[in-house]
Amino acid sequence: MEMHGERLIPAPRDTVWAALNDPAMLQASIPGCESVEKLSETDLTARLALKIGPMAARISAKVKLENVNAPESYTISGEGNAGAMGFAKGGADVSLKSTGPSETLLTYTFKAQVGGKMAQLGGRLIDATAKQISDQFFDRFAASLTPAPVAAAEPGAAVSLNPQPLPPAGAISIFALIPSEFLGLPILVWIGLALWLPILFMLFFFQ
Repeated sequence: MEMHGERLIPAPRDTVWAALNDPAMLQASIPGCESVEKLSETDLTARLALKIGPMAARISAKVKLENVNAPESYTISGEGNAGAMGFAKGGADVSLKSTGPSETLLTYTFKAQVGGKMAQLGGRLIDATAKQISDQFFDRFAASLTPAPVAAAEPGAAVSLNPQPLPPAGAISIFALIPSEFLGLPILVWIGLALWLPILFMLFFFQ
């Protein structure tokens, strides 16, 4: 299977790249992630447990990051195995392009091979399901970076005459809030998990 996609994110490119490094956001985006084991600075293994209704599967996955060019692009390769239910292996190229002061175009191309029971479903069903779940994943990511609307003040509401002083310009940086490692894993590894493990979810859930 092959899948292409792009999303316009309402934030500067550096902010989008930093958000892809946010462990809390990525953990929330990876369904059923049970454990992650670091093998090297760019290699890891992970286990997922997925159960929706009567269907359940345990997936062992391997992920490798290559060609990292922050904050512009990187390549993900990996493979997953769910025993008799099937397997998947492939890779994805991801790029970020500034399209304005507060907009970034995220583009990805993913190619994969599937086997086992999954291969019996047919390409159309697998492709349609993968696209649907991929859209949901990026919808949540984009929504998390969309500024919240400012509530209008009610008529007659009291206005403070002693506002708190603002911090000096440049005193707060989103990059300073993101650790270089989380759970002993390099942050770039979490970037790979953000895209590869949801893809494994797409492939293995619909058996």
